Amino acid sequence: MRRGLVAGALAVAGAIGLLAWGGAFATGSSGVSPGSPAPDFRAVTLDASPRPKGIADYRGQVVLLNLWATWCGPCEWEMPSLEALHRDFAPQGLRVVAVAVDDPGFEQRVRDFVARKGLTFEILSEGSGKIEADYEARGIPATYLIGKDGLIRKRVAGASDWNTPANRALVAQLLGGSATPP
Repeated sequence: MRRGLVAGALAVAGAIGLLAWGGAFATGSSGVSPGSPAPDFRAVTLDASPRPKGIADYRGQVVLLNLWATWCGPCEWEMPSLEALHRDFAPQGLRVVAVAVDDPGFEQRVRDFVARKGLTFEILSEGSGKIEADYEARGIPATYLIGKDGLIRKRVAGASDWNTPANRALVAQLLGGSATPP
């Protein structure tokens, strides 16, 4: 009987904790939310001479920051919409920056994925988990639209079609231009 009460109390406490965590996530009460400054990060380029880059390297630009991995099906699904947005808005100043969070040592797998998908936006690598923690990503993909002022304007957990009229209008507004590319 006593064992049943303890198990029941633990189940109730666990359910309350889960609801509180889920409620904080659903309401966006996280510290990294629209209107908050984008945290700095350190990731490396995947070119012949890898070098560190961070949010400060994009100061004054509109940035669509995407956290993803090669093994993530939803990440792969949303890549074509990121590429389309990049092609249409890069001339106006949008920087699409996708940070692969694959484990360290998997950089060649990331390069192969990028080549296979024909991605032309900037790909960085950061496999320590620090960027996910700093951006409070509870899973991937996780995407943050950051304004020229360095503030997060939109945060999306999970895969999204970034090439929709609503997303294009928001990007155009942040760039100070039209949602229809020239």
